[in-house]
Amino acid sequence: MSTMAGPSRLPRQERRAQLLEAARDAFVAQGYHAAGMDGIAELAGVSKPVLYQHFPGKLELYLAVLDESSDSLIDRVRAALDSTHDNRRRVRATFAAYFDFVAHDSGSFRLIFESDLTNVPEAASRVQRTNETCAQMIAGVIREDTQLDADTAMMLAMGLLGMAQTSARHWLHSPSPISQEEAARAMSALAWRGISGFPLTAHPASVAAGAAQDAVLEAAGGSPDASPSAEHADDERGAVAPERTRTKTARTSAAAKASPTPSAPGRTRSTR
Repeated sequence: MSTMAGPSRLPRQERRAQLLEAARDAFVAQGYHAAGMDGIAELAGVSKPVLYQHFPGKLELYLAVLDESSDSLIDRVRAALDSTHDNRRRVRATFAAYFDFVAHDSGSFRLIFESDLTNVPEAASRVQRTNETCAQMIAGVIREDTQLDADTAMMLAMGLLGMAQTSARHWLHSPSPISQEEAARAMSALAWRGISGFPLTAHPASVAAGAAQDAVLEAAGGSPDASPSAEHADDERGAVAPERTRTKTARTSAAAKASPTPSAPGRTRSTR
C-alpha cells in the first residue's frame, strides 16, 4: 500500500504558535487594517483554510496576538518587582523591563502602545487591562511600603508606568547615541528620586529580611546593581530617606566636593 508524501502536520498548539508569530509580524509591520489573512497565511506557510481553522476572522487573530503581547509585558513587570526587596532596584528593574520590551525585535509593544485599532472596544479593553494590571502590581508595593491610600498609590503607579513607556518609546525612535541600559538607568534614577519622597512605613523586620535576602543573592550570583553610586547610598535598603536626611547628605557631598584634596582623573562619574 503506497502513501503520499506531504507536509508534516504540527500539533495544534505548535501550529497556533506559528500562526500567532506570523500574524504578529504582519500586524506590527503593516498595522491591523493593511494586514490581510491571505498574506498572514502565506507568511506562516499554510493555506488560508488552515488559518481559519484556528481563528474565525482577522479581529480574533489580532486579539489573540494582542493577548500574547500583553501577557509578555505583564510577566516582565511582575518578574522585575519580584526580583528584589530593594525598592530602588525594583524601580530600576521595572524601567529595564519596559525598555527591554520596547527594544525587543518582535515589535510587540506597537500592538499595545501604538495600535491602529484602539477605537475597537475589544482591543481597547485589552490595552487598558494591561496597563491597569501592571499599575496594580506596582501600586501594591507602594501601599505595602508606604501605607498610602489605594487611589494615591494607583495614581503614582500609573505615573511611573507612563514615564517608563513614553521614555522607552522615545529612546527607540530617536537617533540618540544613548544606550538602552543608560537610558533605562537615567529614567529610573529620575523616577526613584520622585517616589522616594514618600516615607517608608514597612515593618523594620521585613525590610531587614529583604535586604538580607538580596545580599545573599548578590553574593551567590552577583548583580548589575551590586555597586550603586555614592549618591544613592542613603537609599540602599529600599527605604525612603526623610527630606532633611537627603538634604544633609547633599550638603555633605557638596562639602566633600569643595575639599582641596584632588580627585583621581576619570572618577567624577560612576561607570556602573
